[in-house]
Amino acid sequence: MKLRKMMGSVEDIPVVRLMALIETQSKLTLTHWAVEYTTDRYLPMLGQCRTAKRSAAAVEAVRSHLRGELPLKEVRPLLSDARKAAQEEQDPIRQAAARALSTACGTLTTPSNALGFAFYGAAAYAYHNAGTEATRELQDDLAREELERILGSLQAVAVQNETNPVRISWNC
Repeated sequence: MKLRKMMGSVEDIPVVRLMALIETQSKLTLTHWAVEYTTDRYLPMLGQCRTAKRSAAAVEAVRSHLRGELPLKEVRPLLSDARKAAQEEQDPIRQAAARALSTACGTLTTPSNALGFAFYGAAAYAYHNAGTEATRELQDDLAREELERILGSLQAVAVQNETNPVRISWNC
């Protein structure tokens, strides 16, 4: 069976709800949420490999920027390196997890990445829990479970009546 980089669809109910909620939040809220969620859920899947170190460096750079300690121009190279690390990773579980992390970190500059990381994260979760040889049906069930969890996590931290919500033109 051919492995998928991403799992889920913009037509899935949790994804539709996630998109609607993303549109009500600020870039700052989305970046905090995306980075913390992916760090907790997917960074452990990387173990101690070089990809983990490069992904963690991007996470720490984004956190430093959000605290006002690091200018964006110093964050960008680490974001780029994390994306490159994910592309170079050969293990499908680690690759999906690294893609989720680098995409979540990219929410800092591209708010729509708050949705993009979910599809990579769904694949990472499914592959991690069922294996890459599991049936497509089982993988899709696990991916939906993770997409629901992602939605729930944003619902838990969403700011009501956010004063500066992102403007996203979904191209999907």
